[in-house]
Amino acid sequence: MLPVYCVILVIAGASTAIAQTASHSDTIRLEVGSRLIDGRIYEPHAARVTVRAGDGDKRVTAEWTNELTHGDSAGRPVHRWVTKGTRFLPTGTTQTWEIRQTYDARTLAPYAYHATSSTGGFTRLTIDGKRVRGSKRLAADSAEHAVDLTLDRPGFIASASDLVPLAAGLEEGVVMTAPVWGPAMTASEMRVFTVHGKERVQVEGAEMVAWKVEERRQADGRMVATWYLTESAPYMVYAVAMLPNGKTQTMSEVVIPAGRR
Repeated sequence: MLPVYCVILVIAGASTAIAQTASHSDTIRLEVGSRLIDGRIYEPHAARVTVRAGDGDKRVTAEWTNELTHGDSAGRPVHRWVTKGTRFLPTGTTQTWEIRQTYDARTLAPYAYHATSSTGGFTRLTIDGKRVRGSKRLAADSAEHAVDLTLDRPGFIASASDLVPLAAGLEEGVVMTAPVWGPAMTASEMRVFTVHGKERVQVEGAEMVAWKVEERRQADGRMVATWYLTESAPYMVYAVAMLPNGKTQTMSEVVIPAGRR
Protein backbone atom coordinates (compact mmCIF):
# COMPACT_ATOMS: atom_id res chain seq x y z
CA MET A 1 0.00 0.00 0.00
CA LEU A 2 1.33 3.42 -0.97
CA PRO A 3 1.12 6.50 1.28
CA VAL A 4 -0.37 9.86 0.37
CA TYR A 5 0.87 10.16 -3.18
CA CYS A 6 0.70 8.20 -6.43
CA VAL A 7 3.34 8.52 -9.14
CA ILE A 8 3.38 8.15 -12.93
CA LEU A 9 5.55 8.07 -16.03
CA VAL A 10 4.55 8.51 -19.67
CA ILE A 11 5.23 5.40 -21.74
CA ALA A 12 5.43 6.28 -25.44
CA GLY A 13 2.91 4.40 -27.53
CA ALA A 14 1.33 2.68 -24.54
CA SER A 15 -2.06 4.35 -24.80
CA THR A 16 -2.97 2.47 -27.97
CA ALA A 17 -1.90 -0.84 -26.47
CA ILE A 18 -3.89 -0.23 -23.32
CA ALA A 19 -6.99 0.80 -25.25
CA GLN A 20 -6.78 -2.40 -27.31
CA THR A 21 -6.19 -4.58 -24.25
CA ALA A 22 -9.03 -3.03 -22.26
CA SER A 23 -11.45 -3.62 -25.15
CA HIS A 24 -11.02 -7.43 -25.05
CA SER A 25 -14.12 -9.31 -23.96
CA ASP A 26 -12.19 -11.09 -21.20
CA THR A 27 -11.26 -7.85 -19.45
CA ILE A 28 -12.66 -7.80 -15.92
CA ARG A 29 -14.35 -4.45 -15.29
CA LEU A 30 -14.42 -3.73 -11.58
CA GLU A 31 -16.41 -1.04 -9.78
CA VAL A 32 -16.67 -0.08 -6.12
CA GLY A 33 -19.19 -2.47 -4.59
CA SER A 34 -18.54 -5.21 -7.15
CA ARG A 35 -19.18 -8.78 -5.96
CA LEU A 36 -16.13 -9.78 -7.99
CA ILE A 37 -13.97 -8.32 -5.22
CA ASP A 38 -13.52 -10.08 -1.90
CA GLY A 39 -11.32 -8.13 0.49
CA ARG A 40 -11.75 -10.77 3.18
CA ILE A 41 -8.55 -12.38 1.89
CA TYR A 42 -6.66 -9.70 3.84
CA GLU A 43 -5.91 -10.97 7.33
CA PRO A 44 -4.92 -8.70 10.24
CA HIS A 45 -1.20 -8.03 10.13
CA ALA A 46 1.48 -5.37 10.42
CA ALA A 47 4.26 -4.65 7.94
CA ARG A 48 7.07 -2.18 7.25
CA VAL A 49 7.61 -0.55 3.86
CA THR A 50 11.04 0.79 2.91
CA VAL A 51 11.24 3.22 -0.02
CA ARG A 52 14.47 3.67 -1.95
CA ALA A 53 15.40 5.93 -4.83
CA GLY A 54 15.72 3.97 -8.06
CA ASP A 55 17.93 4.20 -11.17
CA GLY A 56 21.01 2.99 -9.27
CA ASP A 57 20.53 5.37 -6.34
CA LYS A 58 19.53 3.19 -3.38
CA ARG A 59 19.07 5.92 -0.77
CA VAL A 60 16.24 5.28 1.66
CA THR A 61 13.85 8.17 1.08
CA ALA A 62 10.89 7.09 3.23
CA GLU A 63 9.66 4.38 5.54
CA TRP A 64 6.25 3.57 6.91
CA THR A 65 4.31 0.86 8.68
CA ASN A 66 0.91 -0.52 7.71
CA GLU A 67 -1.28 -2.25 10.28
CA LEU A 68 -4.59 -3.87 9.39
CA THR A 69 -7.24 -4.77 11.95
CA HIS A 70 -10.76 -6.10 11.42
CA GLY A 71 -13.74 -4.43 13.02
CA ASP A 72 -17.39 -3.45 12.80
CA SER A 73 -19.03 -0.14 11.89
CA ALA A 74 -22.81 0.15 12.35
CA GLY A 75 -23.16 -3.57 11.76
CA ARG A 76 -20.88 -3.65 8.71
CA PRO A 77 -17.64 -5.65 8.81
CA VAL A 78 -14.79 -3.27 8.05
CA HIS A 79 -11.03 -3.19 7.64
CA ARG A 80 -9.12 -0.48 9.47
CA TRP A 81 -5.68 0.42 8.13
CA VAL A 82 -3.25 2.60 10.10
CA THR A 83 -0.18 3.91 8.28
CA LYS A 84 2.60 5.73 10.15
CA GLY A 85 5.48 7.07 8.11
CA THR A 86 8.60 9.18 7.90
CA ARG A 87 9.97 10.94 4.84
CA PHE A 88 13.71 11.71 4.79
CA LEU A 89 14.29 15.06 3.08
CA PRO A 90 17.45 16.06 1.15
CA THR A 91 18.06 18.75 3.77
CA GLY A 92 18.61 16.08 6.41
CA THR A 93 15.31 16.82 8.14
CA THR A 94 12.28 14.55 8.30
CA GLN A 95 8.52 14.78 7.97
CA THR A 96 6.15 12.34 9.59
CA TRP A 97 2.57 11.44 8.86
CA GLU A 98 -0.24 9.15 9.96
CA ILE A 99 -3.14 7.93 7.83
CA ARG A 100 -6.18 6.06 9.14
CA GLN A 101 -8.50 4.47 6.58
CA THR A 102 -11.66 2.41 6.87
CA TYR A 103 -12.85 0.13 4.05
CA ASP A 104 -15.74 -2.27 3.61
CA ALA A 105 -14.29 -5.67 4.52
CA ARG A 106 -15.62 -7.39 1.40
CA THR A 107 -15.84 -4.79 -1.38
CA LEU A 108 -12.97 -2.48 -0.26
CA ALA A 109 -15.35 0.48 -0.68
CA PRO A 110 -13.76 3.38 1.25
CA TYR A 111 -15.72 4.83 4.18
CA ALA A 112 -13.21 7.13 5.90
CA TYR A 113 -9.81 8.71 5.24
CA HIS A 114 -8.06 10.68 7.99
CA ALA A 115 -4.48 11.94 7.52
CA THR A 116 -2.26 14.15 9.69
CA SER A 117 1.26 15.47 9.06
CA SER A 118 4.05 16.93 11.18
CA THR A 119 3.70 20.06 9.01
CA GLY A 120 0.36 20.72 10.71
CA GLY A 121 -1.69 19.73 7.70
CA PHE A 122 -4.58 17.30 7.89
CA THR A 123 -7.34 15.70 5.81
CA ARG A 124 -10.50 14.29 7.41
CA LEU A 125 -12.96 12.74 4.98
CA THR A 126 -16.00 10.49 5.08
CA ILE A 127 -16.91 8.74 1.85
CA ASP A 128 -20.35 7.46 0.88
CA GLY A 129 -20.30 6.18 -2.68
CA LYS A 130 -19.72 9.23 -4.88
CA ARG A 131 -20.10 11.73 -2.02
CA VAL A 132 -16.97 12.92 -0.21
CA ARG A 133 -17.30 15.30 2.75
CA GLY A 134 -14.99 16.63 5.43
CA SER A 135 -12.25 19.21 5.84
CA LYS A 136 -8.56 19.71 5.14
CA ARG A 137 -5.66 22.04 5.86
CA LEU A 138 -2.40 22.07 3.90
CA ALA A 139 -0.13 23.18 6.77
CA ALA A 140 -0.27 24.67 10.25
CA ASP A 141 -0.22 28.25 8.92
CA SER A 142 -2.89 27.73 6.27
CA ALA A 143 -6.67 27.96 6.50
CA GLU A 144 -8.95 24.99 7.03
CA HIS A 145 -11.24 24.30 4.07
CA ALA A 146 -14.47 22.35 3.89
CA VAL A 147 -14.64 19.45 1.43
CA ASP A 148 -17.94 18.56 -0.23
CA LEU A 149 -17.34 16.71 -3.46
CA THR A 150 -19.53 14.53 -5.67
CA LEU A 151 -17.46 12.24 -7.87
CA ASP A 152 -18.49 11.07 -11.32
CA ARG A 153 -18.21 7.48 -10.02
CA PRO A 154 -17.08 5.90 -6.74
CA GLY A 155 -13.37 5.08 -6.63
CA PHE A 156 -11.06 2.82 -4.68
CA ILE A 157 -8.41 4.78 -2.76
CA ALA A 158 -5.60 5.45 -5.24
CA SER A 159 -2.78 5.09 -2.72
CA ALA A 160 -4.04 1.57 -1.94
CA SER A 161 -4.76 0.50 -5.51
CA ASP A 162 -2.58 -2.60 -5.10
CA LEU A 163 -5.28 -4.09 -2.84
CA VAL A 164 -7.78 -4.31 -5.70
CA PRO A 165 -6.33 -6.88 -8.14
CA LEU A 166 -5.42 -9.40 -5.44
CA ALA A 167 -8.92 -9.14 -3.93
CA ALA A 168 -10.37 -9.82 -7.40
CA GLY A 169 -8.19 -12.90 -7.91
CA LEU A 170 -4.97 -13.21 -9.90
CA GLU A 171 -4.46 -15.37 -12.97
CA GLU A 172 -1.78 -15.01 -15.61
CA GLY A 173 -2.95 -12.94 -18.57
CA VAL A 174 -5.95 -11.42 -16.79
CA VAL A 175 -6.65 -7.72 -17.40
CA MET A 176 -8.75 -5.69 -14.96
CA THR A 177 -10.00 -2.12 -15.00
CA ALA A 178 -11.00 -0.24 -11.85
CA PRO A 179 -11.70 3.41 -10.88
CA VAL A 180 -9.48 5.00 -8.24
CA TRP A 181 -9.64 8.29 -6.39
CA GLY A 182 -7.48 10.14 -3.87
CA PRO A 183 -7.86 13.23 -1.67
CA ALA A 184 -5.86 15.36 -4.15
CA MET A 185 -8.17 14.38 -7.04
CA THR A 186 -11.47 15.94 -8.13
CA ALA A 187 -12.65 12.95 -10.20
CA SER A 188 -12.14 9.22 -10.30
CA GLU A 189 -9.58 7.84 -12.76
CA MET A 190 -9.69 4.48 -14.50
CA ARG A 191 -6.69 2.20 -14.07
CA VAL A 192 -5.76 -0.98 -15.95
CA PHE A 193 -4.15 -3.89 -14.08
CA THR A 194 -2.41 -6.57 -16.14
CA VAL A 195 -1.33 -9.83 -14.49
CA HIS A 196 1.93 -11.17 -15.94
CA GLY A 197 2.32 -14.34 -13.90
CA LYS A 198 4.68 -15.23 -11.06
CA GLU A 199 8.30 -14.11 -10.84
CA ARG A 200 11.16 -14.33 -8.35
CA VAL A 201 12.00 -11.05 -6.62
CA GLN A 202 14.51 -10.01 -3.96
CA VAL A 203 12.88 -8.49 -0.86
CA GLU A 204 15.30 -7.16 1.76
CA GLY A 205 17.81 -9.92 1.04
CA ALA A 206 15.32 -12.77 0.73
CA GLU A 207 14.09 -14.30 -2.53
CA MET A 208 10.32 -14.53 -2.91
CA VAL A 209 7.94 -15.72 -5.61
CA ALA A 210 5.18 -13.19 -6.28
CA TRP A 211 2.60 -12.24 -8.89
CA LYS A 212 3.77 -9.43 -11.18
CA VAL A 213 0.99 -6.93 -11.85
CA GLU A 214 1.37 -3.75 -13.91
CA GLU A 215 -0.87 -0.76 -13.20
CA ARG A 216 -1.41 1.94 -15.84
CA ARG A 217 -3.77 4.84 -16.39
CA GLN A 218 -6.39 3.83 -18.93
CA ALA A 219 -6.73 7.27 -20.49
CA ASP A 220 -3.17 7.61 -21.77
CA GLY A 221 -1.36 4.38 -20.91
CA ARG A 222 0.93 6.02 -18.36
CA MET A 223 2.59 3.55 -16.04
CA VAL A 224 1.76 3.94 -12.35
CA ALA A 225 3.60 1.01 -10.79
CA THR A 226 4.65 -2.60 -11.15
CA TRP A 227 3.47 -4.58 -8.14
CA TYR A 228 4.73 -7.91 -6.81
CA LEU A 229 1.90 -9.48 -4.81
CA THR A 230 1.46 -12.60 -2.69
CA GLU A 231 -1.62 -14.31 -1.23
CA SER A 232 -0.32 -13.98 2.33
CA ALA A 233 0.89 -11.06 4.46
CA PRO A 234 2.27 -8.57 3.72
CA TYR A 235 0.55 -9.12 0.30
CA MET A 236 2.52 -6.39 -1.51
CA VAL A 237 6.15 -7.47 -1.11
CA TYR A 238 7.87 -5.27 -3.70
CA ALA A 239 7.01 -2.51 -6.16
CA VAL A 240 8.60 -0.20 -8.70
CA ALA A 241 6.75 3.12 -8.86
CA MET A 242 7.21 5.75 -11.53
CA LEU A 243 7.99 9.34 -10.52
CA PRO A 244 6.86 12.47 -12.42
CA ASN A 245 10.49 13.33 -13.28
CA GLY A 246 10.97 10.06 -15.16
CA LYS A 247 12.89 8.33 -12.38
CA THR A 248 11.72 5.38 -10.32
CA GLN A 249 11.50 4.43 -6.69
CA THR A 250 11.28 0.97 -5.19
CA MET A 251 9.23 -0.23 -2.24
CA SER A 252 9.87 -3.41 -0.27
CA GLU A 253 7.52 -4.67 2.44
CA VAL A 254 8.10 -7.19 5.21
CA VAL A 255 5.91 -8.41 8.06
CA ILE A 256 6.64 -7.06 11.55
CA PRO A 257 5.02 -7.74 14.95
CA ALA A 258 1.74 -5.89 15.40
CA GLY A 259 1.95 -2.63 17.30
CA ARG A 260 5.54 -1.83 16.23
CA ARG A 261 6.62 1.31 14.40
